Amino acid sequence: MATITKDKLKIDQSLHDLVVNDIIPGTGLNVEAFWREFQDIIHEFMPRNKELLEIRDDYQAKIDAWHLENKGKAFDAAAYKKFLSDIGYIIVKKPEHRPRFNIRTENIDPEIASIAGPQLVVPINNARFALNAANARWGSLYDAFYGTDVIPNKGKFEKGKEFNKTRGLKVIELSNEFLDKALPLKFGMHKHVASYALTGEKGQTRGLKITLSNGVITELEHSDAFIGFNENEDSYNLLFRHNGTHIEIQIDPNSPIGKLSDSDVKDVILESALTTIQDCEDSVAAVDAEDKVLVYKNWLGLMKGDLEETMEKNGKTITRKLNPNRTYDDLDGKLLVLSGRSILLVRNVGHLMTTDAITYNGENIPEGIMDGVITALISIHDFRGLGPYKNSRQNSQYVVKPKMHGPEEVRFTVELFGAIEKILNLPKNTMKIGIMDEERRTSCNLRACIYEARERLIFINTGFLDRTGDEIHTSMEAGPFLPKAELKKQLWINAYEDRNVDSGLACGLQGKAQIGKGMWAMPDLMAGMVEEKIGHPLSGANCAWVPSPTAATLHAMHYHYVNVATVQKAIMKRKNTPIEDLITLPLMPENFKLSKEELVAELNDNAQSILGYVVRWIDQGVGCSKVLDSKNIGLMEDRATLRISSQIIANWLHHNICTEKQVVEAFKRMAVLVDNQNANDPLYNPMAPAYDGIAFKAALDLAIKGAEQPNGYTEPLLHHYRYQLKREQEA
Repeated sequence: MATITKDKLKIDQSLHDLVVNDIIPGTGLNVEAFWREFQDIIHEFMPRNKELLEIRDDYQAKIDAWHLENKGKAFDAAAYKKFLSDIGYIIVKKPEHRPRFNIRTENIDPEIASIAGPQLVVPINNARFALNAANARWGSLYDAFYGTDVIPNKGKFEKGKEFNKTRGLKVIELSNEFLDKALPLKFGMHKHVASYALTGEKGQTRGLKITLSNGVITELEHSDAFIGFNENEDSYNLLFRHNGTHIEIQIDPNSPIGKLSDSDVKDVILESALTTIQDCEDSVAAVDAEDKVLVYKNWLGLMKGDLEETMEKNGKTITRKLNPNRTYDDLDGKLLVLSGRSILLVRNVGHLMTTDAITYNGENIPEGIMDGVITALISIHDFRGLGPYKNSRQNSQYVVKPKMHGPEEVRFTVELFGAIEKILNLPKNTMKIGIMDEERRTSCNLRACIYEARERLIFINTGFLDRTGDEIHTSMEAGPFLPKAELKKQLWINAYEDRNVDSGLACGLQGKAQIGKGMWAMPDLMAGMVEEKIGHPLSGANCAWVPSPTAATLHAMHYHYVNVATVQKAIMKRKNTPIEDLITLPLMPENFKLSKEELVAELNDNAQSILGYVVRWIDQGVGCSKVLDSKNIGLMEDRATLRISSQIIANWLHHNICTEKQVVEAFKRMAVLVDNQNANDPLYNPMAPAYDGIAFKAALDLAIKGAEQPNGYTEPLLHHYRYQLKREQEA
C-alpha cells in the first residue's frame, strides 16, 4: 500500500490524492496547512478518544461485578438505580438539565427543524442507492399503490408488465381517499370530481375551481392549501401544502390512467423523503482506504451536485443524477421554487473503530475523527455554492453521530467539531449533530447529552436493534434475556421510546430539531407499514426511517393524517416515565421455559439472520441489503441486526440456555438455507458443506465470541475478516 508521509502522518496514497486533487480545490484551503492542522487534531483528540473507550470498559466491569455480587437476588430497580448513580453511570440532574432547558441551535433548514416527514438511510458507498435516496424528495402515490401489496394481488406484481385496469381503478380509489383526508372539499368527495380548473387569467390572482360530476361547483375546505401550479407538454399540475408538506395533483386529459376516472387526474405526487442520511457507518462495509475513498468520492459528488451513475435497465442505458428543483407559479404569478432533493445528512463512524487509511506515529487513527474532518471539508463545496444545487440553504452540515455513550462522549464530539471548524475556516456551529439514542448510558442521561450539544443539536432518535444489543451486553451477567419477540413487549422498551420523546420535547426540540423513530425493515410488506407506521407520528416523532423511496411516499401519507406538532403539544402535558422503568431488565422470569423445539427455532432464526447478512458483508462488501429471513420474508438489514442477534445467542451461551454445540449445529443448518436462498446470485460463495469459509467463521464468531466484544459491537470481527479476505484476494 503506497503512502504519503506528512510529518507524523502516513496517508494512503489514494486517499491523499483524492483530498489534494479533488476535494481541496475550490475550498480556499492550503493543502500543506490542512495536513498540518489535521495532525494537530489527531494529536489532541486521539488520546481522548482512547480514554473514552477505557471509561466504557470501566463501567462495564463495575456493572458486571454488581450483577455477580447480587446473583440470585430478586431484581430491585431502586437499588440498581442507586448503584448506577453512585458510580456515575446515571448522572444526578444538574439545574441546567431540568425540563425548562432549551436547545439553542441556529441556521437549520426547515426540513429538519420544523417539517415532519419520512427519512431515508442509505449506504453512501453505493452511488445508485445514494442518488435514488437523494431524489426521493418527491414520489408518485399512484406508483406506490400500484406496485406494492397495499393493493392485494395474486402473485408478485412486476413493473413493466401490461397495465392492469382493475389495479388502476383501485389506485384511483385509494388516492381519492387520501385526498379526502389531506385536502377535504367543502362538500362532495374527490372521487366525484369531474374537473380541477384554474380560475383567473395570467397576470391575475389565480384560484381553484372544482366541479363535481353532477355539475355542482365546490372548493377546498381550507382554500389556502392551494398555493401554485405549472404547465408542461404532458399536463398541468396543481400544488397544495398541508401540514407543512406538498401535494401535487397532475391533470392530463389524454392519460390512460386519468381516463379511468371522471377527473382526468393522471397522478398524485407527494413530497416524501424530506431528509436522507447518507451513511458512512452501519450500512457500509468500509474496512480500508480503498473503501473510504469510495465513501468520500460519493459524498463529494453529492455536495458538488455532479454525482452520476450509469446502468443498464430493460435493455436501455440510464444515467442517474441529482434531480433539479421544481418550479411553479404562485397564485400571484410569482416564481415558486421547491427543492427536488432530500436534505442530506451524513452519518459518521462512531468512536470505537480505527483505520489504517491514515496512521499517526505508526498507529491507526480513529475512523470517526477522520470522517468528521473529511466529510466537513467536502461540505465546503456546498457552502460555497460550487455546484448546481444547494443541499443546505443555511450552510449547515448535518452530521449524525452514532453509538455515543453518555454526555462525556457527546461533549467530546462537540469539541471535535469545534476544532474541525477552526482548521477549515468555518463559522462556529456550522457542523450540527444528530444524537442516536442507541446506547443505554445515553438513554439514562439523554437530557444531559442534549445539553452538551445544545448549540448544535438537530436530531435524536431511537432504534430497537442497537439499543437492545447494548441492553443485553451491558447486563450480560444479570441473567438470561428473553427471546427477541418477547423483548419488544417488556417495560423497558416502552420507557425507552417514551422517555426519548419526552426528553426531546422538554429540551425544546419542537420546531427546532428532529425526534426520530426507527426503521420499518420489511420493504416488500408495505400494506403492513401503511397500517402500523402511523404509530410513529402519533408517538410525537416528526420523522421516522423507511427502507425505500416507495416506502417514503407511502409513509408520507401519515404526516398528512397526523399533525405531529399538535400531538407533541399534548405529550408535553403528560407525566414523564420514571427511569426505574427504563433500567428494569428484560430477563427471563423463573417460570419462563423454552422447550427444546422452541430453543432450536430461536437459535435457527438468529443464526439465519446473522448468516444471511454476514456472507454478503464479508464476501461481497455489501453493508446493507435485503436479506431473506427463515420464513423467506425480505428484511433490510445492517449491522444493528447482527448486534441484537449475536448478543441474544452470546447471552444464552453465557447462562447455559444453550450449548456451543447447539449453536454450531444451528449455524450449519441455516447455512444450507442461506445457500439455497442465494442460489441465483452469481457472486455468492456457498458456505455448505465445508463450513470453512471466512464468512461462515465470521458469522459464528459473532455469536460465540459475542460476550467478549466491546459493548457487543460487531464491527471489530467483521472488519477483521473482511480485511483478511481483501488482503488474500490481492495476494
